[in-house]
Amino acid sequence: MAHIVAEPCVKCKYTDCVTVCPVDCFHEDAEMLVIDPDVCIDCGACIPECPVQAIFTDSDIPEKFKSYIALNAQKAKELPVLNQKKTPLAPPK
Repeated sequence: MAHIVAEPCVKCKYTDCVTVCPVDCFHEDAEMLVIDPDVCIDCGACIPECPVQAIFTDSDIPEKFKSYIALNAQKAKELPVLNQKKTPLAPPK
């Protein structure tokens, strides 16, 4: 099981979750973060740190966000690792 970053992160990109990740599984593009499912150890530390509730386990992700499972896996292979806090794109909603 891995964790997935879903739509609430788009154009928000809060990075508090990144600072608690023990394995550097987060990657970033211009609008959101993604989690590499091959690196994620399913520790769950990132979930309570997300102020917009954008992180889910792959087994608990809402149906409307299911496409983000494949999106995270694909984008994680193409994007740089992010392992430090950055200024978010927008404040939490």
